[in-house]
Amino acid sequence: MIQEISKKRNSIEFEVYGKYALFSDPITRIGGEKYSYQAPTYQALKGILESIYWKPTLVWIIDAVRIMNKIQTEGKGIRPIKMGGGNDLAYYTYLKDVKYQVLAHFEWNETRPNLQNDRNEHKHHNMTKRSIEKGGRRDIFLGTRECQAYAIPCSFGEGSSFYDNYGELDFGFMLHGMDYPDETEGDFGVRFWNCKMVDGVIRFPQPGDDAIKRRVIRSGLESKEFIIGENICSVDEEVIER
Repeated sequence: MIQEISKKRNSIEFEVYGKYALFSDPITRIGGEKYSYQAPTYQALKGILESIYWKPTLVWIIDAVRIMNKIQTEGKGIRPIKMGGGNDLAYYTYLKDVKYQVLAHFEWNETRPNLQNDRNEHKHHNMTKRSIEKGGRRDIFLGTRECQAYAIPCSFGEGSSFYDNYGELDFGFMLHGMDYPDETEGDFGVRFWNCKMVDGVIRFPQPGDDAIKRRVIRSGLESKEFIIGENICSVDEEVIER
């Protein structure tokens, strides 16, 4: 049994799965190789949710992920395109046969006060749940584009996981996510944290938590402007894609 995790009024629960995943450890990219973290990052899961349903009005907060299958890796020889032309040879290490349950909720994007009229929690919540039932609005990937994934509704904690009653597993210091100007008043930065899994569940600190180590790379950046009726529709006018 996993410990009970408190859910919000606008919580979203879904399961995402695929044959392969690659949540790249940035340290391994220096020589052109890629090696996956053992678990998905906060940012990767947030990207999956944004592929399912996204509006600039809101910001997705990932509360927890439950790793359902045994963590396994598989190495593959890849011939990536070189910047100067031609191909190179590299080895990528993927996670294989992955399945995750995700618990998340959304908060309003306070850096966009001009979108206050679009803040209808009930409609955004229901739109997201219907989008999950349809598999998302855009293609879903597990860390990188070649790792196609699929999303279905679920109840977080249901079913059995390989790591039930496993105890604590420390993944060490790893990437948490990125800060982008449209959510941070013009700052672009990176976040890291010490990741631990207990009985298959990773509980993520929120981006503003003191447990996170962060570095601002650039400040004073501008974000794209969104205006209802010009380049986005209000939630009242949204139509779920078939």
